[in-house]
Amino acid sequence: MFQQTFKNLDDILWKDAGCSSELDYAEQSSWLLFLKWLDDSERENETKAKLDNKKFIPVIDKEYQWSTWAIIKTADGKIDFNKTLTGADLKKFVDDKLFPYLSSFRSKAESFDTLEYKIGEIFSELRNKLQDGYTLRDAINEVDNLEFKSNEQKHELSALYEEKIKNMGNAGKNGGEYYTPRPLIRTIVKIINPKVGETIYDGAVGSAGFLVEAFDHVRNSKSLTTSELKKLQTKTFYGAEKKTLAYILGIMNMILHGIDSPNIVHKNTLEENILEIQESQRVNIVLANPPFGGKEKSQIQENFPIRTGETAYLFLQHFIKMLKVGGRCGVVIKNTFLSNTDNASINLRKQLLEECNLHTILDMPGGTFQGAGVETVVLFFEKGTSTKNIWYYQLNLDRNLGKTNALNEKDLEEFIRFHKTKQESDNSWSLDINNINKETWDLGVNNPNKVEEVDNRTPQEIITEIEELELQTKNSLNKIKNLIYD
Repeated sequence: MFQQTFKNLDDILWKDAGCSSELDYAEQSSWLLFLKWLDDSERENETKAKLDNKKFIPVIDKEYQWSTWAIIKTADGKIDFNKTLTGADLKKFVDDKLFPYLSSFRSKAESFDTLEYKIGEIFSELRNKLQDGYTLRDAINEVDNLEFKSNEQKHELSALYEEKIKNMGNAGKNGGEYYTPRPLIRTIVKIINPKVGETIYDGAVGSAGFLVEAFDHVRNSKSLTTSELKKLQTKTFYGAEKKTLAYILGIMNMILHGIDSPNIVHKNTLEENILEIQESQRVNIVLANPPFGGKEKSQIQENFPIRTGETAYLFLQHFIKMLKVGGRCGVVIKNTFLSNTDNASINLRKQLLEECNLHTILDMPGGTFQGAGVETVVLFFEKGTSTKNIWYYQLNLDRNLGKTNALNEKDLEEFIRFHKTKQESDNSWSLDINNINKETWDLGVNNPNKVEEVDNRTPQEIITEIEELELQTKNSLNKIKNLIYD
């Protein structure tokens, strides 16, 4: 049922002139889903308060609650069409009353980490793009079919939402901007292995894929006490996101996975001078896939000791600074970082090797990020001790990756298995840091176990073979002509 509702919702949005892409579908369905979730959550909290004989104070005033304006029902649960707004009246209410009311929460909220502030942030940055009030009515009717009550319902909805984000990422100019393949994220999380009590951070949070997978990993790793679960939901996961749509997707994704008030802030992480990061801000774990190839302004670059316009390199400096001593990191980065000869790349590799134990590099095949057109590696490191030895694993697959042939978890099973013992194989090897060039600090992926086939033929032998192939082709064409004219 939920899957059909999501499909119906996309079909409805597609018909409206205000929505022209998967990005628009995801954005517009997100605010509707958010308000329906909020209404179901409020009803659940009200019931709990009554059972505990406590006073319930709703977050949203009565006039702006979903059950008051979106769908008004009679006592027997049927839609009251006489009271439920539609067409121009509905659009006017949403644009002129609902959005301004909800956006005002940002200035009224007591602190940044409250649900009220998140509501204000979302609706200050968004606008209703649906131009037809009747289309808006159809979309609301579909969303009202969804229920965010049981864990099973939330699990199914979160899976469907993930699929929506994936489709949006594939449709975008850079798929990796919104969607990192979940098999890769799960593998990184397994290697880092976060535990209850550790703080986990993503400064380029996107749609929060790393945080929700880490949440599921920790939640399923053991039987949690009530206090452990509360800590996991409220004081474990932190993130920041610059772009409005990604910020909204991240919040909604975490909510659907069971984190009701995500600790995600809407800001450009790189605007903070890393020399001003305090010990109290540091975390145990960083999991991230920072943007590739962005070009930051000179004012932003001044916040970093190693100045560069490459966004990912600035993020890497930020992540190293954000880690506590002994903290662990799994980060995706373009493979050119390992061997680029510019000063920023060289100095950053030197810093990484001297301040951290870069123990593992996972080399990913082309096509991992659908539509992104870049080749990547994953760096796994621990802060506090210098690197002595790096274990490389080159993921060589017997197929080309693409939209219809995506990366799956089975592809990465051998990497996880071999990583435990740093096993060497045709696809894996170790590098002693004493053996690298200390001027270039080159860490390029050069598999010593991969023997390239050498063509030992002389030039004359090659020419002779070409002539033979041409003669064969000519004879084949003549046979075809004879068959046609006979």
